[in-house]
Order: sequence, then C-alpha cells, then structure tokens
Amino acid sequence: MKRDPRVLLVLALVAVVGMAFRVSWNALRDVARAIGADETAATLYPFVVDGLMALALVAALVLTGRARKFALNVLAAYTVASLVLNYVHGLVPALHDHTVDWMRLAEWDPANYALVLLATSLPVGSIYFGSDLVAKVLHPRPAPPELAPYGDCAAVPAQHPHTPDTVEIDREPVPAQEAAHSLVREVMPQLTAYADGVRADDPRTPHALPAHPAPTNPVGVSEDVFEEAELERMRQDARRAYVESVQAARPLSARALGEAFGMSESWGRKQILAAREGEQRLATTGAAA
Repeated sequence: MKRDPRVLLVLALVAVVGMAFRVSWNALRDVARAIGADETAATLYPFVVDGLMALALVAALVLTGRARKFALNVLAAYTVASLVLNYVHGLVPALHDHTVDWMRLAEWDPANYALVLLATSLPVGSIYFGSDLVAKVLHPRPAPPELAPYGDCAAVPAQHPHTPDTVEIDREPVPAQEAAHSLVREVMPQLTAYADGVRADDPRTPHALPAHPAPTNPVGVSEDVFEEAELERMRQDARRAYVESVQAARPLSARALGEAFGMSESWGRKQILAAREGEQRLATTGAAA
C-alpha cells in the first residue's frame, strides 16, 4: 500500500521533535532544580517550555494573518529561551550533579540575575501565551472587511440634475405619483405645442426658451454653466407641465411636480409660483395689447 508522502513527513517531524525534547528535557530539568524547584516541578518544567513551543507550532499551522504571526513570534521567543538555558547547562555541567550553589547559573552577578529571571518567567509566560493561542484557535476573529471603491459605499447615490427624459425614482411609486407621472406624459406633447404658439405670439413670455438650444456637449463650456443650463431647462419644462395640467383641469401639486422631475416638494412649489406669475404677466400683456 502506497503511503502519502505528507503522512511520512509528519511522522518524521514528530519523531525528531520527540528526540529533541528528550535532549532538552535533561538540561531544563537541571536548570529548574538550580533555581529552587522540587523534583516534581523540575520534572514538569521542560513540558512548560518545550510544550508551549509545540503548541505555538500547531497554532501557526491553523491560524492565518496577524494571529499566525503572533504564534510564530511566541514560537521564536520560547525557542530562543530554551536555547539559552540549554547553552547555560552546557557551560555549567555541574548543574546535573547539584554541585553548584543554589540559585547560581553564572559567575557574573548581572548575568546570573538575568538567567534566573528568564528561567522563572517562562512558566508564567506559558500560561499567558498558551491561553491566548488557544483562544485565537477556538474563537478566531473575522478578517476586517475590504474597503469598497469610492462611490460604491454610499447608501444613496449622489443627486444629479434630472431631465424629463431620464427621470429615475428609487422607491416604489405610490398611486398618486403614478397618476402624476401619467398626466405629465399625456400633456407634454400638447404643452410643447402650446408653448411654441406662445413664443410665436409674444417672444417676451416667461415660457419662451432661449433662441439657441442648450448645449448638449459641454466642450468649450464650463461645467457650472452647463449644469445651470440643464437646470434652467428642467425648470422651464416643469412650469410648462404645470400650466398644461391647469388647462386640463387637473393641476399638479407641488409634491407631484417635484417628484415627477426627481426633485423635492419645495422645488415643485417654486416652479408652480413661477408659472403662476408668468401666466399673470402674460394675461396683463394681452389685456394691454
């Protein structure tokens, strides 16, 4: 039966780690005795240091991202600490025979203090880092969401000038809005013809459109001027729509007029007032003539 090479690799790794632990176990046990641990504590001390290294290795294989980097850092730190203690044991073979002074790992006092601090802090660090690694494996934190490209993260699209040919309403239309839209579509052809007749009779009418049509291509014209021309054309169309609805005995409300052109109710009210003022001026001019 042919075995998977990965299984053989894992078995070889376990064997090497086991033998390395046995070699390191002797040095770490003697160091633990030198810093005052009893027989039971000294026997368990190697499992605290090298055991956390094995735990960090397994966590590094399971975790990803920043958590995996943290596991590798713990593995590297405890590997260096175990190496230092094994090195001290090699320099002071008398640790194995208990012929050195108690709590003495080096002849130089500062070095001895540093080594004792390192040896005594490893069990406490194993508790902290081991708990953190297990928590990261059992309860991984979700990865932060990727930022959406500019313009896609907005909940509501930016408002742009609307024309009657490109009216878009995001929400579902209600019956009143549908009726207003239908009325605008019905009266728009008659409204255009009516406005043309008014321009022919009196060029000064407020409904008269400019002699030259608004440019459809903004080349050579500044963006502000082009947008203002578009807005003015939309206002003229809204006023004509209101006039035609009045003539049809179905006047549009400010809200219906604003929504028909993709604008607000206050905008529709302003166009209604402007249309009424224009009608009054037209009536006054006709009476004077």
